Amino acid sequence: MSTSLGKRLELEMRARPADQILDLNLDNCRANKIEGSEGLTSDFTNLQTLSLINLGLQSLENFPKLGNLRKLELSDNKIATGLSHLAGCPNITHLSLSGNKIKDFDVLSPLKDLSHLKSLDLFNCEVTNHAEYREKVFGILSQLVFLDGFDKDEKEQEDVDGEEDDEDDDDDDDQVDDEDDDDDDSGDEDDDEEDEEDFDPDGVVVEEDTSKVIDADDDDDDDEEEEDGAADDDDDEEDEDDDEDDEEDADDSANRGTKRKHEDEVEQEEDDA
Repeated sequence: MSTSLGKRLELEMRARPADQILDLNLDNCRANKIEGSEGLTSDFTNLQTLSLINLGLQSLENFPKLGNLRKLELSDNKIATGLSHLAGCPNITHLSLSGNKIKDFDVLSPLKDLSHLKSLDLFNCEVTNHAEYREKVFGILSQLVFLDGFDKDEKEQEDVDGEEDDEDDDDDDDQVDDEDDDDDDSGDEDDDEEDEEDFDPDGVVVEEDTSKVIDADDDDDDDEEEEDGAADDDDDEEDEDDDEDDEEDADDSANRGTKRKHEDEVEQEEDDA
């Protein structure tokens, strides 16, 4: 069962105010004509894209005035006349009426008032079967650039519009790639710098040398302590030797004193005799 236009519109809006809606897709709803009471009104002041494909529309009566509308899809409906009702959308640039009931060139005349119209699609409309169809449509709508996807010189719209865009996109992509490469190179350089900071050979050597210096200092201290100890031992030995010498000297002195006393006594006895 098909959804009504009003119900579908309510779902698409998701409780947002009408003036905040930029794009609306109401394809495959059921509506013979646009009813203001259904909700599609001129309140959508900022609407830029509107798609009304396969609704069963037979008339564009009451079509809302949408001053910012750029793209309007009306394909696969039953519209035969009444394109003048689009006058309230003067800024339309792309209009699709393919698969409708348009038979005569005169029906297209009201589109002359859409001065910004650049692209018009009339696929599967009876008017496309007329002789010199393309020449006549371009003659009626002088502002038109593309008809059914091709310009007056039979150049396809994608080639004319897209070629420059593709080149620009390629340039942009190249620029982005270059920037990414530069970023990667910068990142690699930063990583290298960080690695160099994290691993400092000099720092390791210094640390090892420091440990060696510390060890050397310890060894020197030990050697000095040993030397001091040896010196102390030598001093002790020298003191002992000095004491022994003093004792020997004392003994010698005592012996000499005793000998002299004895000699004096002998001389005295001889004198007495």
